[in-house]
Amino acid sequence: MASPNGAATELDIRADFPILTRTLRGRPLVYLDSSSTSQKPESVLAAIDDFYRAHNANIHRGVYPLALEADALFEGARERIAAFTGAPTRSTVFTSNVTAAINLVAYSWARTNLRAGDAVLITEMEHHSNIVPWQLATQATGAQLRYLDVGEDGTLSLQQLDEELARGDVALVALAHLSNVLGTINPIAEIVERAHSAGALVLVDGAQAVPQIPVNVSEIGADFYAWTGHKALGPTGIGVLHADSALLEAMPPFLAGGDMIEAVERQRSSWKELPWKFEAGTTMIAEAVGLGAAVDYLSALGMERVREHERELVAYTLTQLGALPGVRTYGPPSPDDRGGVVSFVVEGVHPHDVAELLGRENVCIRASHHCAQPLMAKLGVAATARASFGPYNVRSDVDALVSAVANAQKVFA
Repeated sequence: MASPNGAATELDIRADFPILTRTLRGRPLVYLDSSSTSQKPESVLAAIDDFYRAHNANIHRGVYPLALEADALFEGARERIAAFTGAPTRSTVFTSNVTAAINLVAYSWARTNLRAGDAVLITEMEHHSNIVPWQLATQATGAQLRYLDVGEDGTLSLQQLDEELARGDVALVALAHLSNVLGTINPIAEIVERAHSAGALVLVDGAQAVPQIPVNVSEIGADFYAWTGHKALGPTGIGVLHADSALLEAMPPFLAGGDMIEAVERQRSSWKELPWKFEAGTTMIAEAVGLGAAVDYLSALGMERVREHERELVAYTLTQLGALPGVRTYGPPSPDDRGGVVSFVVEGVHPHDVAELLGRENVCIRASHHCAQPLMAKLGVAATARASFGPYNVRSDVDALVSAVANAQKVFA
C-alpha cells in the first residue's frame, strides 16, 4: 500500500457505505467505533433486502421452490463464511453472536468435561464475554479459573503461559485473538501449539480479529474459534463458531427444539448431523445471507490490504495523539503488534466527557470500560476513550479525531 515514492496510499471505500454520507449539524460523520459495531456496505444491505423481498421462506422444511431458494442462500452463505476463515463447512455453527458461541462451549463442552482439580486459563485482557461464562462454568464444576497477566507493553508472557501449563491441570486456554481495548494481536498459533503440547484445549475469541486481519482457523489449529458478524461489516444477530468436529460430535446440544432433531420420541430424541445439531429453532436466515455478502465484500478487498490500511491508520493515530500534551495511549507501542484500536485517556478530562465533546463535532468514539473491567483495574483506570477503525476510515478521520481531542482539552483547560 505504498506509492513508488514511498508515500502511503489510502484505501478509500467510503462511497460503498450509505451511512457515511450523513451529516449532523452541518458536519460529516466521522465513525470511529468499529470495535463496537461496524458499518455496512451497500452490498450487504441489498442482500438482506433481496432475501426478504424475493426469497423469504423458512429453511430445512419446505420442498417448494421458494423454500429451496432460501435453503440454497443460507447454506451457500455458510460455505462462503467458512471458506473466508479457512474452516470446514461441516463444523461451522451459526449462533446469535460471539457471546452465544462462547457460551455454547462453556455449557456444552465445559460442564460435561471439567472436573474439580481442572483449571481454565484466561487472560487479563478478555472481554466479559470470555470471562463470565468461564466463571459460571468453573463454579458449576469445581474447576479453577486462573489468569495470564498483561504486561506493561500490553502483551502476554509466553513464559508465564508455559509455567501455568506445566502445572498439569489446565484443561482449557481461552483468550482473545485481538484485544478490544489494547489492540494487542496475540500469537495465537504459538499459544495453541504450546497448549496442545500440554494436553489443553484452546478457545479463541476472534470477534475483533476476523474483521481486521487475515484469519485461517485451520492453520491456527484452535479447538474452538468464535466470532461475530456485526463487527465484520455484516448484520447484528449472527455469530459463528468454528470447532473441531470430533469435539462437536461428542458435545450434547446447547439449545434443544425444532430443526436440530433427527427424531423425537416420547422419552428421548436423536440429533441431526453437524452443524445443525447446534442450531435449534428458526435460524438467523437473512442475517446469514447478509454475513455471506459481507465476507464477499471483505474477500474482494483482500484482508491483507485491510490489515495494512488499518495498521497505517493506527500508526498515524499514535503519532498524532502522542503529539498532544496530556494524552496517554495504551497497548503495544508498535502498530505492527496491534489491530485497528487505540485506547487513550486525556489528563484532567473524564473519558465520557471526551466522548461527549467529540460527539458534538460528530466524531463517534467509545468511552467506557469496554466490557473489560479486570483489564481496566490492571491499567488503573475506570474507563478509557477508544477510537477504532474499519476499512472505510481514512486519514482525515484521524485528523478530525485529533482536532476534536485538542478542542476538548481547551474546554477543560
